[in-house]
Amino acid sequence: MRIALAATASLLYNISPAASFTAVRTPTTHQHSSSPSALHAKTFAVDTAKNQLTVTPISTLSGTVTLPGSKSLSNRCLLLAALSSGKTRVENLLESDDIRYMLEALDTLQVPVERDVTDKTAVTVTGQAGPIDSPTPDETVELFLGNAGTAMRPLAAALCMGRGSFVLDGVPRMRERPIADLIDGLKQLGAKVSCVEETGCPPVTIRADGLEGGKASISGKMSSQFLSSLLMASPLCEGDVTISIKDELISAPYVSLTIGLMKKFGVSVQIEGDMDGTPSFLIGSDEKYTSPGSILVEGDASSASYFLAGAAITGGTVTVRGCGSDSVQGDVAFANVMEQMGATVTWAPESITVTRDPSVRLKGVDVDCGKIPDAAMTLAVAALFAEGPTTIRNVYSWRLKETERMKAIVAECTKLGATVEEFEDYCIIHPPEGNKVKDNVVIETYDDHRMAMTFALAACGGVNVIIEDPGCTAKTFPTYFEMLGSIAS
Repeated sequence: MRIALAATASLLYNISPAASFTAVRTPTTHQHSSSPSALHAKTFAVDTAKNQLTVTPISTLSGTVTLPGSKSLSNRCLLLAALSSGKTRVENLLESDDIRYMLEALDTLQVPVERDVTDKTAVTVTGQAGPIDSPTPDETVELFLGNAGTAMRPLAAALCMGRGSFVLDGVPRMRERPIADLIDGLKQLGAKVSCVEETGCPPVTIRADGLEGGKASISGKMSSQFLSSLLMASPLCEGDVTISIKDELISAPYVSLTIGLMKKFGVSVQIEGDMDGTPSFLIGSDEKYTSPGSILVEGDASSASYFLAGAAITGGTVTVRGCGSDSVQGDVAFANVMEQMGATVTWAPESITVTRDPSVRLKGVDVDCGKIPDAAMTLAVAALFAEGPTTIRNVYSWRLKETERMKAIVAECTKLGATVEEFEDYCIIHPPEGNKVKDNVVIETYDDHRMAMTFALAACGGVNVIIEDPGCTAKTFPTYFEMLGSIAS
């Protein structure tokens, strides 16, 4: 794994061992852009022999960033396009490992996907007008999905609705990420599907022969992706489907995002009850997916958090383009948290601008982050620069992600000089004395893209931060360090 990722880093940054790179964008790049300050981009030192990138001290982040496409929306759009009648052009797809795994899975399933030779972020999908059946009925189709939860969960549900034998697997960490609640819901609808009984995790084995429909009651505490996966698959059943939450629903904005996207593909979901409580959802037998013709993937709101936090920490002014007041993504609410900490936020329909008056200190906050768990990781680093402690609540889902994020965040914040209290579903971060983070700290990233991107912001404390395995950002944001450097001074 280390060798492979070191090679990835070399590929991404076009470097040689113990070299460095200047983070300047090229004008032909479709994925991102920055302000004219990119001409004064920071140079980050890279050591490919050690597989490390050193983020040099950042005094200010200022400029405009055009965000890459949302990971969650990209993979949802690809799957719904594959299930629809007609052809769908999907634009502004995120260029990342997670999306690559979904595209490779569709290739294996022989769903026609035409790549645009002039735009790497655009594809045209010819839908199946219903369930995806095995292209080899007499053989088991094996799908390798890396560590892409946004591919594993929805595909596991969708393939139960067609016909054929399938095995869905991934990297060792994927085999530690629970999926039993989704499997339980699918079984209630009559699916012949299983995961590893002892762990409740992948590989997932499916023996599909179509489903009539029915009722399923599942837990919403572990991951909203389980509900989203069932919802997206439900129109493929022959009859009505009712899905109810038996306890509580975390990350409800992601479910709303799913339902909104299904609507764009012609399917209406009836909701009963409070989304923040124990709602239930009805998908009628007459609901079928129809291509909208084309769809533009919104900029990734989780990725916006790094640049917005950097502006708040340094007192610079950063505008992120691609998501704003009209966004369907819950993570745009991270900007409100920066405002609570003392930053100034300006909203536009498709952009957000954050700055901070240098005379106003950031202050610690106590926030329920259950609806923004990914962006909440960025808050952990912003907390290092605040006056007083910051409490990040309702993030048990951190423990189930690409790595055990709660323990990882506690460990790396502690290395930087913070004192962190860890609890089951929340933590309290006491910043270093005088908000002075330690210099030349080596950040372990645990093969987790968000750990690398989040802790790079510690350099805003005027110190060097050494990021292990920088190539792990390829999961969702391979150009992150280039973009960060392009607005840094």
